[in-house]
This record gives sequence, C-alpha cells and structure tokens, in this order.
Amino acid sequence: MKRREFIKISSIGLGGIAVASSLYRWVPSDIFGKYTESGEKEDNVRTPTYCEICFWQCAGWVHTTSEGRIKKITGHDDDPHCNGRLCPRGTGGVGMFYDEDRLKTPLIRTKERGKDVFREATWDEAFDYIAEKLKDIAAKHGPECIALFTHGSGGKFFGHLLKAMGSDNIGAPSYAQCRGPREVAFYSTFGSIIGSPEPTDIRDTRCLVLIGSHLGENMHNSQVQEMSDAIDKGAAIITVDPRYSIAASKSKFWLPIKPATDLALLLSWIHVLIYEEWYDKDYVERRTFGFEQLKNHVKDFTPEWAHGITTIEPHIIRETAREMATASPAVIVHPGRHVTWYGDDTQRMRAVAILNALLGSWGRRGGFFNPESQSLPKFPHPEYPKPKRTWRDAFPGKYVLAGDVLASGMCDATIPTPARDCEIKAWLVNGTNLIETLPNRKNTLEAIQNLELMVVVDTMPMEITGWADVVLPECTYLERYDMVRASAHREATLALRMPAREPLYDSKPAWWMAKELGHRLGLDEYFNYENIEEMLDWQLKQVGSSLSEMQKLGVKRIPRQYDDLYFRDSDEVEFNTNSGKIELYSSDLANAGFDPIPVYTAHPEPPPNFYRLNYGRAPMHTFTRTANNPNLTDLMDENTLWVNPKVAKIWDLKNNQYVKLKNQDGVVSSFAIKVRVTERIRHDSVYMVHGFGHSNPKLSRAHGRGASDSELITNVMLDPIMGGTGMRGNFVTFITNVEEVQA
Repeated sequence: MKRREFIKISSIGLGGIAVASSLYRWVPSDIFGKYTESGEKEDNVRTPTYCEICFWQCAGWVHTTSEGRIKKITGHDDDPHCNGRLCPRGTGGVGMFYDEDRLKTPLIRTKERGKDVFREATWDEAFDYIAEKLKDIAAKHGPECIALFTHGSGGKFFGHLLKAMGSDNIGAPSYAQCRGPREVAFYSTFGSIIGSPEPTDIRDTRCLVLIGSHLGENMHNSQVQEMSDAIDKGAAIITVDPRYSIAASKSKFWLPIKPATDLALLLSWIHVLIYEEWYDKDYVERRTFGFEQLKNHVKDFTPEWAHGITTIEPHIIRETAREMATASPAVIVHPGRHVTWYGDDTQRMRAVAILNALLGSWGRRGGFFNPESQSLPKFPHPEYPKPKRTWRDAFPGKYVLAGDVLASGMCDATIPTPARDCEIKAWLVNGTNLIETLPNRKNTLEAIQNLELMVVVDTMPMEITGWADVVLPECTYLERYDMVRASAHREATLALRMPAREPLYDSKPAWWMAKELGHRLGLDEYFNYENIEEMLDWQLKQVGSSLSEMQKLGVKRIPRQYDDLYFRDSDEVEFNTNSGKIELYSSDLANAGFDPIPVYTAHPEPPPNFYRLNYGRAPMHTFTRTANNPNLTDLMDENTLWVNPKVAKIWDLKNNQYVKLKNQDGVVSSFAIKVRVTERIRHDSVYMVHGFGHSNPKLSRAHGRGASDSELITNVMLDPIMGGTGMRGNFVTFITNVEEVQA
C-alpha cells in the first residue's frame, strides 16, 4: 500500500473526496487541501490563519477575492502540524463562515430553561445583564462559584477574565473526557506529560502500535502523513481494535480484541518482552526504576492467560511482541487521545507507558522525541487575586493526581448536596456543546437547572445554547484575531490567526467580549490594551518578532537551541520523577494509595441481547461542531450503526434499515440510525461515529440526522486516580419497529 493510496483512503474514510458547494469552483489536486483554481481570474488576497475545526490547529492561508469573497483555505508549507496540506475538515472550514444557521445577534432568555425561547438584544444589554448577575453571584457566594467550560481559542480570554475576578474554575472537557488518563500515566512514569501534538516520531518508526487509536479517521493531520511515510518505508503497523478500522486495513497485524480487555493484552506483552528477554536491557538498566518489581508482577500474565480474556491467540501475542522488539527502539506504542474507556484508564495508559520504556523508545529516534517550545509572555497586568476555593474542595481527598480542572467535576460541584457548603452558581460556556460533551446528560441538565446564570458563547445554535440565559454570537475563526498559536514540535513554531473578513451579522470575537465584560466588572487594569493587535504585537516583540512580520509569514519556525531532539546513548538523563528515573514502579501512585503497577480487573459484560456501544470519529467531522457545516455534510450527513452479520441475522436487520437504540438504563435514542451490516465489527459490539443526532431544529442540516451516542452514555465509570469519565461501559439493544424514516 503506497503513501498516496493510504492518504486518499484515510482522508475520505466513509465517503466523499471533493468538497462540493456552489460557493466554490475547485479542482482537487490533492486530498490534503492543495487546490488548482479552475479558470478564476479574480485577484487573490491571502491572510494567515490556523484552523479551529479541531484541536490540531493546522496553520494555513485564507484566500479571498478582491470583492471580499472567501474562496478557499490552503495549508501552510512551513507548519509542522500540516506540512502544507489540510484535511477535509480544514479545507471545508469556509462552510462555517457561510452557514446561514449561524448565531447572528446576542440573545436573552424570555422563558424557563429548556424552552429555547429568546429575544434579540444589543451587546450593551447582554453585557449589562451578565455583569449585574456576575457581580451579584460574586458578592453572595464568592467569585470562586463562577466556572468556565471551554474548548475553543476564546477560552484564553474568558479564562483571563475569570482569574481577574478571583476564580480558577476553568476547565476543558478534553481533560476528564478524553486525554487526562494518559497525561497522568505518562507523567507518573516519565515525569513528562504527552501534550498536543503528541511527540511521536512516526516518520522514523519501524513499528507503530495503535491500541484504540484511529489514525486516518480522527485525522490528526501530521501523524496521518507521517504514518503514510512510515508505511512507504516498510514500517509494521499493529492495530488493536474490535473494529476493522482504516488503520487496521493498513496493518501487518489486526488484533480484533474483545472490548474492555486491553489491559490484559498489554500486561501479557510486558510479560513476553521480559521473560523472552526481548526488552532493551541497557536502556532499562540505566534509565528505569522498579524493573524487578515489574518482572515479578507480570510473571503469570502469559499469552495463554491473556487469550482466555482477550480472545487473541497466544502465538499472535508473541509474534506482535517480537515485532515490537525487533524494531526497538524505533517503535511507538501510541498513547492515543480519547482514552477514557472503562474507569481504569490511567492504569491502562501506565501499561502503555511501561511498554514504551521496556522497548527503549522514550527519547529515541523512531519513538518519542523531545519537543521544543517557545512561550509568549503575558501582556502586563496586576497579579490575580488568590481564590479561596476551587472545584477540588467539592471532592476532598479525591483525584489528587489530576493535573487539570475536571469539567465533569465542575458540573457535579454545581448540584447542591448537604455535605457541600458552596456550589458553583454560574457557568460561562465557550465553544463546547456540554449537552453532547459531558457524559450522563441527565446529570448535566440537573446541574444547569441549579445555576443562577449560564452564558453560552458559540458560533452555532447547539443544544447547549437552548439552555442558556444569555447567548453571545462569536464570529468564526476566519473573522477574528486570537492568541498566537505557540506549539511544541521538533522545532518550536508560532502561528498567527488574523481576520480575512469583517465579522458577518452582529457576531464578535472573544477577546472583545472578555474586555467589554471586564470593563463592566471594574477590571479594566487587567485589560490595559486598546485592542488585540496591540497585545499581540507586544508579545511577539518580546520574542524577536512582530505582528507585521507574522502577518506576512503566517508561521515562524524557531530553530532548536540544542541538539537534543533525542537522547544520546551516552547521555546521563535525569527524569522529573521521585527517583530521577523512568518509573516502572510508580512512587507517585504508591504514595497516593494506588497500585504502583497496573492490575487487570474484569469489566461487566453486556446483558443478554445487548451489545457494547463503541464510538469514534470520521475524517470529515469533529465532535459535534461540524455536523451542520454545509461543505462537510456533503461528505457525510448522518452516521450509521455498524452491526456484525451474525447479529443482523438474529434480529433480521437489513442494510439501510433504520432502528432506534435502547441502552441498559432504558434510555432510547431520540432519533433513528441506519444499519450497516459489516464483518468489520465484532459480534459483541456495535459502532457509530460520534457527533450526530442533533436535537436543535435550528441546525437545519444536522437536526435529526443519525443518532447521538452521547445520549446513550448514562453509565459513567470514574477513574479513581484522576477522575476521568470512562464511557465505554454502555450497552445497547435494537428497537426495530421504527415507522418514521429520516427525511
């Protein structure tokens, strides 16, 4: 399988190659977003940006005509996030700008929450209303009872506002609902978190192990490109997944593991590496702590033991372990991104970290490189007041190893309990659809009903906006400045986002909203700049650049100061752990009262006639935010339910038949989903793409299209170490007498 073929397949995934719309006249020449214009003679204006469609934030150029029409977005050649090529989401970002369903003006609620009835308001009215409520809440309960939920670039501005008020309750759902367990696991092993983008040296790897990581469907752009290069150079791919994913189809080994048994496989791999003496002996002896404890711990975790749990044949476990060992140290057991599965996720990710340590891949070419970063100084402002309380006070003694704020914890801390002397009273929600993002929707709605104020800042009328007291329309990333993207990579890079157009309608950028609210709250000294251009120019000049330079360059690479991308074998390396070494036996976990070495625990099985609900991504969509994008819905406008033929035969299910789903707690999906009968899914599971089944009718393309997996996730398996919300312990059955068919 050659590189170009892999890119084509992995990019289009479930269908579609060209972004079709009357707004464009493009001739695709490359699936990653380099386009040839088809005869257009209009003048081009080019402005730099970085993408807001997903967290990878690839840098690019926005091309507009002399009349101001945005034509297309192309990748920036100097950006290591994309290497000049954008994925389908990035090239389709123009659809966000032209979407007529966009939020257009501030809104203030006129009926009780949940009725989605608002009146249009001016910005002054909206800001005055919000400021008065926030002042009242801060006076009665303290500013610490105000929280920010954010998954967008505007979170930096609203976070600054909250800190100026005296609250540190600022959280991104991506920590507790996605990446938190891997960060705690790798920190407790190597003394370093993974971060984003992950410092995986895929371009030089000889063996890449993907365990629940769907490269090619989640479209982590540069990693997909590097994986394509690695395939061209003969790298072996090992994919562990109950579903035959795109990555599995490009793999030397596909291990269709029984769901919820991944930790048993990982422990068995560790056993084989140690007892066959296939681990990197010199690396382990010089750089690790706790090897003998680990060796004794995994003594009985043979491939035969794991076979009875995982259904993976013992000889396959040994073969794949040998494949990794042969490639060592140019091997990566990929840490993944969305790793909140079964509640023991930090321990599962610890096993991933330990495997990488045994193989000697941390800090080695073809394994994990040492990323370089360049931080920008904060614009001068007074010291923030010290908060008297944080979200942690609601959970005494719990989640002590969590490195970031838990969004789910802030949600729980909003619901009154007799044991709690203070609850969160106000939410600011920026760029995250909490109804679909947080698991256990009933719990989220209960928290919202106990709020005195909820302000939602978004570009689109998502489900969460219908529950807000005030809705503030944010302009799209193509219409605004944001903070400079300062990212860590093989080289540090700076990327500028600047407006290609004036904002449409009465939408505004987040920096302006935060500054205006700060003024009404008496916090002007924290916003001591005329506009964001002044702030950005000051920051950039502190690191030897300027706003005018970045407007021309778009991306600036900063050469490494030292030749330390990888460890040298002769280097004496001190790790940021208690022992100063890579900790196979984690003293952090032991000191906190947790197992210092991962222990396998069996998880609940599906009840009779139920199937484990698995979910994932599609290359043309991100979470729930793109399901209404007019360009991306042309590629995929609803999700489907993957069902094994054996299961389909039992239920008499046919391809393209619509069904509803009922979970183990009796929750029924609001909308029906189309069945896809396929051998590519195990018989004990079903699978759907996340982000569909929107209930807000103001989303004209997304409303009622497909089913929402989030709606069916009511069993949340909490990780006791860091509070991650395991969401793969939910099971569904079919309701086949569905009369209505989606329009």
